[in-house]
Amino acid sequence: MSAAHAEPDLLAEASQRLIRTVDQLEDSTWAQPSGLPGWTRSHVVAHLILNAEGLSGALSGIVQGAQIPMYASQEARDRDIEDLAREEPSVLRTRLLGATTDLADALAAVPDDLWSTSVERVPGGRTFRASSVAGMRTREVEIHHADLDAGYTCTDWPAEFAAAVIDSMARRDPSESPFTARATDADRSWTFGAESGGGPTVSGTTAELAWWLTGRGAGEGLTSDGGELPRIGAW
Repeated sequence: MSAAHAEPDLLAEASQRLIRTVDQLEDSTWAQPSGLPGWTRSHVVAHLILNAEGLSGALSGIVQGAQIPMYASQEARDRDIEDLAREEPSVLRTRLLGATTDLADALAAVPDDLWSTSVERVPGGRTFRASSVAGMRTREVEIHHADLDAGYTCTDWPAEFAAAVIDSMARRDPSESPFTARATDADRSWTFGAESGGGPTVSGTTAELAWWLTGRGAGEGLTSDGGELPRIGAW
């Protein structure tokens, strides 16, 4: 099985949970603030729609032998989110379902010998392999589902996903100083800032650690044997 097929169940199940939450949101609550500064719930859903559509377009381009970036530019991406967030909730619900279905179809259509193809986020910008798309989209769905602030939180994440977030953040290393993250609900630790460790040990559940490491919250549920929690940059 290729790396591209490593998380199909996680993505499908995460998408189903997100769609259930979005379908149950009262229309009057869409304009309310989300957990992301400056974004309403409509903004979060708009971003998730455009993210899925961008990934679908890029994967379809690979199948057709063309390089299609996810977004025309960062400015276009931001503008499109603002524009789409102004649509009625019924439009956003329908488009989210369609984008989710189209992405699943696009993933299924990529031949095994093309999973190593590079995709541009924007023309001339950061690239990633097609094989990373399923994992990337799962992170987008699960984290922004919690960002909706509509009853779904990081504590609802599957344990496998929460650990994968910490793995990803350890590779990215968002810390300003070295520390060790220790999961109290699993026999696992991660080092940040220095391969050999150093600094305080931050302890908490896998989900609590993952949420904090994405730059969210104030470290609720976490403890540090050094007193204060290390500073974490934005995700």
